[in-house]
Amino acid sequence: MLCDNITRAADGALLFAGQDVNALADRWGTPLYLMDEDRIRLNCRMYRGAFRASFGEDALPLYAGKAASFRQMYRIMAEEGLGVDAVSPGEISTALSAGYPAENIYFHGDGKTEADVAFALDRGVGCFIVDNGDELISLQEHAAARGLHQKVLLRITPGIDPHTYHAISTGAVDVKFGVPVETGQAMEFVRAALGMKNIEVAGLHCHVGSMVFDEDVFLRTVDLMVGFMADVRGELGFVFRELNLGGGYGVRYTDDDPMADIPARIAEVAARLKTRLAEADLPLPRFLMEPGRSIVADAGMTVYTVCSIKRIPGYKSYVITDGGMTDNPRYCLYGAAYTVLHAAPRGRLRAIFDLAGRCCESGDIIQPAISLPAATARGDRIAVCTTGAYNYSMASNYNRFCRPPVVMLRGGESYLAVRRERIEDVLALDL
Repeated sequence: MLCDNITRAADGALLFAGQDVNALADRWGTPLYLMDEDRIRLNCRMYRGAFRASFGEDALPLYAGKAASFRQMYRIMAEEGLGVDAVSPGEISTALSAGYPAENIYFHGDGKTEADVAFALDRGVGCFIVDNGDELISLQEHAAARGLHQKVLLRITPGIDPHTYHAISTGAVDVKFGVPVETGQAMEFVRAALGMKNIEVAGLHCHVGSMVFDEDVFLRTVDLMVGFMADVRGELGFVFRELNLGGGYGVRYTDDDPMADIPARIAEVAARLKTRLAEADLPLPRFLMEPGRSIVADAGMTVYTVCSIKRIPGYKSYVITDGGMTDNPRYCLYGAAYTVLHAAPRGRLRAIFDLAGRCCESGDIIQPAISLPAATARGDRIAVCTTGAYNYSMASNYNRFCRPPVVMLRGGESYLAVRRERIEDVLALDL
């Protein structure tokens, strides 16, 4: 199987985290987001252990909440000792409402409004990751008005091509994020920040992209970042005490995807960083990264009920489900691949189908050209694997469909973390 939390019972029934998928769908209804809490915690501990082994006790993984943001997720992160990367007042509020400590939140985003800046300052958010000069000026003004000295990391773009989907590549010179090194603007960005009385520059941040499997991507990033750190010390006499390399380790969506040995990759980054720092005569900064997908993706599965089978002789066949692009827009957005499984045995004869949703869009495809039992019929359950990241968090009410619930699986039991949205919830904002 794709991941060891996906198995089959002796009778062929699909199991996720050891629990029968059909039985879970019967209890909770479909469409249904399942999240394996035990897997989430295992992934958190993997990161914590790898960071401590490679960088020391103060190294800290920051969970990128944009991957899946709801209260129970932040409770888990607090219990597992991870920091949090938030990109909006909504994510900050969700974390705080779950009891997550504000001082461990790093506030990200390339378009923070005046209201966003004020909101985060007033709630004691520990660190701003400042994306640009306009934000820097705004933060200085708001911090000064409150008599605060706000800790920041400065986001720069190192000009690294991670060879991933264009839509999730974030480290090139011409992306919308950060301030580029190549043009000389990053140096001026640092100079401006150091001149501001209410800004405490702690370190640098960069993020080269997501779904990174190439082993040299983060090594090349280290080389450039340490080079820039050395340039800053030489020109401005300042030494950064934190370094955040963002997130981006890939996960297996299909059997064709490689298996990333993340602890080994982190150890390689640590060795390269320590070598480059020694060459530049710079001290080891506190090391941070922002894993999101690689913590929650393989902890997720989405379950649908088949509404109809449509066969067009000489062309193609469709399995149409009770979900679609409203609960998983990633194929529609950038052709993301998934593994799709039938939840029950249906005979050995297979057929090729496009797995589609029920939205009024011809592009409402969850996954094209998948192999399913030829006998697949209305009422059957279909599971899409590795949906823990960027599915619930990107869900919408297009066509006024209600978003599915999130059900957590833990120790052989299941419980509701996010209830199913009702039409009353969708109508609540209408006047």
